[in-house]
Amino acid sequence: GELVAVNKLDLFVKSGEIYGFLGPNGAGKTTTIKMLTGILKPTEGEIKLLGMNMENDEIAIKRAIGVVPDEPRMYDNLKGIEFMQFIMEIYKSPREETVKRFEDICKAFGIDYLDKFIGDFSHGMKQKLMLATVLMRQPRVVFLDEPTVGLDARSAKILKLWLRKMANNGAAIFMTTHVLEIAEKMCDRIGIINEGKLIAEGNLEELKELSKEKYVTLEDLFLELTGGNEFKDIIDHLSE
Repeated sequence: GELVAVNKLDLFVKSGEIYGFLGPNGAGKTTTIKMLTGILKPTEGEIKLLGMNMENDEIAIKRAIGVVPDEPRMYDNLKGIEFMQFIMEIYKSPREETVKRFEDICKAFGIDYLDKFIGDFSHGMKQKLMLATVLMRQPRVVFLDEPTVGLDARSAKILKLWLRKMANNGAAIFMTTHVLEIAEKMCDRIGIINEGKLIAEGNLEELKELSKEKYVTLEDLFLELTGGNEFKDIIDHLSE
């Protein structure tokens, strides 16, 4: 039959919160982000962002949100500074304050290669530039798919601080991550998806109440809810 990547998913992310979206590989995380950002169209249901409907207000929504995909897709024949100018032009961002913010972010991330062609960038360099060109616009809603992949420890820490600052200023942050420690420390609420269905949602304390165990980490709970205990048994066996 037909592959159902995401099945009857009901999500609500509030202004001012960081929402972590977790799940095993192939659970439907990236597909969900693609639907929420208008790249894929759902076969049923509706997507509302900032009071607008994706079906009727797609362009207005896309101007108001920021998206950092799992693989930064950029123009290899542009220099870093040209890509920034291109993004600023597309979104009609106010020039002076956006350039100032971009310079601040570049300084924080250690981006000192804006005069080089993107085609010569490593994955980490592309990731940092993509983050900088999204964050400089101060979007009201930000979607990030595995944002710390390819980042060094310093840049990952700066990103966490920057996202928290944005949330404190009223932005809604929706992010996927495989690093459960990041979700545990950063996210105000967490949703866990498995086989296309949302199987758990809440803050850390609420999620821990779902466990059969008394003292449980997010990692333990994640394995318990997504059927990963069989892997735990294997690990226990190997460590004997």
